[in-house]
Amino acid sequence: MQPFELSLTEASRAVRARELSPVELTESVLARIAAVEGRLGAYVTVAAEAARAAAIRAEREISGSGPRGPLHGIPMALKDLIDAEGMPTTASSRVRAGHVAERDSRVAERLGAAGAVLLGKTHTHEFAYGLTTPQTNNAWDHGRVAGGSSGGSAVAVAAGGATFAMGTDTGGSIRVPAALNGVVGLKPTYGLVPRAGVTSLSWSLDHVGPLARTVQDVALVLSATAGHDPRDPVSVSGPVPDRFPGGDLRGLKVGVPRNHYFERVTPEVEESVRGAIERLAELGAELVDVEIPMARYLQAVQWGLMVPEATAYHERSLRAAPDLYAADVRILLEAGELTSAGDYLRAQRARTMMRDAWARMFDGIDVLAAPTVPMTATEAGQEAVEWPDGTTEAVSDSYVRLCAPANITGVPALTLPVGHDRAGLPIGMQLMARSFHDATVLRVGRVYEESAGGAGRLAPLAA
Repeated sequence: MQPFELSLTEASRAVRARELSPVELTESVLARIAAVEGRLGAYVTVAAEAARAAAIRAEREISGSGPRGPLHGIPMALKDLIDAEGMPTTASSRVRAGHVAERDSRVAERLGAAGAVLLGKTHTHEFAYGLTTPQTNNAWDHGRVAGGSSGGSAVAVAAGGATFAMGTDTGGSIRVPAALNGVVGLKPTYGLVPRAGVTSLSWSLDHVGPLARTVQDVALVLSATAGHDPRDPVSVSGPVPDRFPGGDLRGLKVGVPRNHYFERVTPEVEESVRGAIERLAELGAELVDVEIPMARYLQAVQWGLMVPEATAYHERSLRAAPDLYAADVRILLEAGELTSAGDYLRAQRARTMMRDAWARMFDGIDVLAAPTVPMTATEAGQEAVEWPDGTTEAVSDSYVRLCAPANITGVPALTLPVGHDRAGLPIGMQLMARSFHDATVLRVGRVYEESAGGAGRLAPLAA
């Protein structure tokens, strides 16, 4: 096994045991990027020399005073919305051409303090306003979409071009690409990971979180990045464990949705996810049927919040240079100018009702288990999907439909791989819990992952 193939947990263990140096690990990952990046397009910027210098520093520090923690010397990437001092933050847009960050985002600062090695910046759907990341190809099938908007981060991790990566999630933008590329992605509780220095899409829905190859990996990254930050007005502190015991799930109640989550999903997705849920029962969990409250209003509320907030953020640049935006993003931003204050306030009121209703739902269960996305990765350029009930749905609407509820309510949501379709494409299961119970979804995901085997598998690319 080459170093780039190691999960974060495996690499950290080897580095701390002095069996692998940060320089060897970083060089292996950089070589992997060079081998596959031409086919994948995961990165906007690869800062190879800076990464090498950081790896040398980490090696010296570990040899001297020992490792600072599990991320010391581990190569990682940041989505190109997350500032790192002296490095471009373009949001994969011509609007931001030439923009260089003057200071670290809080996330980059905390990862730097943990000793992580920054490889570069990964592509996003322009300004995170989309679910496909058109610049980037799926790691399992280069003719299919990567998912978005954190598509570059997911593909880099899935292909061995980063040991872990950071993304953002406003309506599924960590979980969608993670599921489509067969990696683990976590949208933490709203406010748990600070967003200072992160380009916003929709401030009341935006989250920052990790993508990696195993549940334990994302738990380690969450531990290093979470915590209150006075620079972020919605930042909060909460319990953030970094390790979880194995074993069974006795005494834990898993909610299985009767509505919404298994509607308009492909048979292969339903079969894999229901099989994974049954596996949770075999591990000791009690399965409980639940009704998702206010399900018919979920997408309307998501768009009713996101569209006007995004347009407000881009108001000046949209008026100054509309032609610099990609057509799909510009259309959405211009549509936001037509949203009335009354519509936005109604969406906010509905969101409050949904939060209360979801909190009551979680009174009877510990975790909600469901598909992450209704289908695997579509072919690049496909705009719509036709369902057996005669419904035609935009691909972006399909991908956001099952993820948006966790953004509206702010609850933690984890996706992890649970199978493949007939074409060999990954399928993801989503685990959600009440706010600040991130440890619960991580524990359940970890126990499932250990029982199923195969965690940390890279996409089958020929280097």
